[in-house]
Amino acid sequence: MDIQKDFGIKEALERLGVKAQNNGTSTGSNSEGNGALIESYSPVDGELIGAVTTTTPEEYERVIETAQAAFKTWRDVPAPVRGEMVRQFGNLLRERKEDLGKLVSYEMGKSYQEGLGEVQEMIDICDFAVGLSRQLHGLTIKSERPGHHMQEQWHPLGVVGIISAFNFPVAVWSWNTALAWACGDVCVWKASEKTPLTSIACQNLIAQVLKDNNLPEGISCIVNGDYKVGEMMTKDERVPLVSATGSIRMGKIVGQAVAARLGKSILELGGNNAIIVTPDADLKMTVIGAVFGAVGTAGQRCTSTRRLIIHEDIYDEVKKVVADAYTQLRIGNPLDEKNHVGPVIDKDSVQNYLNAIKKAESEGGKILVEGGVLEGAGYESGCYVKPCIIEAENEFEIVQEETFAPILYLIKYSGDVHNALAKQNGVKQGLSSAIMTNNMREAHLFLSAIGSDCGIANVNIGTSGAEIGGAFGGEKETGGGRESGSDAWKAYMRRQTNTINYTTDIPLAQGIKFDI
Repeated sequence: MDIQKDFGIKEALERLGVKAQNNGTSTGSNSEGNGALIESYSPVDGELIGAVTTTTPEEYERVIETAQAAFKTWRDVPAPVRGEMVRQFGNLLRERKEDLGKLVSYEMGKSYQEGLGEVQEMIDICDFAVGLSRQLHGLTIKSERPGHHMQEQWHPLGVVGIISAFNFPVAVWSWNTALAWACGDVCVWKASEKTPLTSIACQNLIAQVLKDNNLPEGISCIVNGDYKVGEMMTKDERVPLVSATGSIRMGKIVGQAVAARLGKSILELGGNNAIIVTPDADLKMTVIGAVFGAVGTAGQRCTSTRRLIIHEDIYDEVKKVVADAYTQLRIGNPLDEKNHVGPVIDKDSVQNYLNAIKKAESEGGKILVEGGVLEGAGYESGCYVKPCIIEAENEFEIVQEETFAPILYLIKYSGDVHNALAKQNGVKQGLSSAIMTNNMREAHLFLSAIGSDCGIANVNIGTSGAEIGGAFGGEKETGGGRESGSDAWKAYMRRQTNTINYTTDIPLAQGIKFDI
């Protein structure tokens, strides 16, 4: 099967303006850059999709200068007018949803439905940002001094650097950039070197909107390359905010580099997410939430379900129904909507998956649903693996880690829900969590201050699949950052307190006397 031909990949790339070789800087135009080539091979069939040029230090300087110049114009544009630009971008995404969703699926390996869902997230956050552009509100504060008025307002920061990961190659960028644009910031994006073509496609779309509105191209810029290109951004004092999504290891490096220059960072790092299943759980709902959470995006979501913490009274029953559900999974070409699970991103990820299974067995884990690498027709890329279930203990070293692959650990607990919470919270990561229960007391305890210690805590839904209306992010080694909805927009702005004296005297605060 020629997937690029049979599923219209080449036509989608053409409509998105992505050619065989793309410049990886500035507006994403298709002129050849000076850096080395990064070739993008699809994990779906192992075929070459295209290539981008790595951003050189000299090209990076031009990008930052272009962004700085654009900021001087953009910050002075009324916020609702900025929102109008974002609205137009959202509408263009609606027009190109199928093409971009197809590219996301083919370059990253997630199912086409998930690719479409990711583009829908982009559309949704644009809608959110349009409304936000008319609500960038501050406060009025009563002054202790007569004839004085105090207020708090928010101003744009400047150049926002965005470092995104391969697993959500477009959505996470849009979470940041739609809000940043509405706030009056300009953005420089370094996409994952594993999915560079999606950044070219997105940049081509926003470049069209900027051109149509006679706005500076520097409002949205891209750079491409490996960690060395990211280092240029994290160490650059001209970039006051860096939002980075990726591994805990990467986040610690980025956080330290940005903090060393007293910059700001938003860190969205690893997750080791658990679903607690109590005796009062609805098992049908549990199976759906657990299986999608564990195998969706081939286990490569930061919110993927890694651990299923099950009460001993229902452990055997839950184990059976979840294992039975795994027998119904169809693994294969993610563009074929009959399949549930596509490939992992590359062969390094395959090896990490195999190493994790081996490590779990060496620590005493029992294989319930066998894993392994799929071979033969349709699996030529070598990136297709079987979702695996392992009975384990929460204290296993491998269980304490995040393996970006479809491995689900079953863990038994006894006693009341406090014991389950101790296991759930007993890891270094704190992103997403869930409990399956019809017991109101258990549900409210889970959501209380002594319950889940994660940034996301769900009742009777899984750990995966957050809506854009809520702030997204986690605690502990997940980084503590927040993106997307709620008041996450404040991270992209600087706070300013104003005091206005409308009298003819200058009384000092705290009753201090200073007469001359």
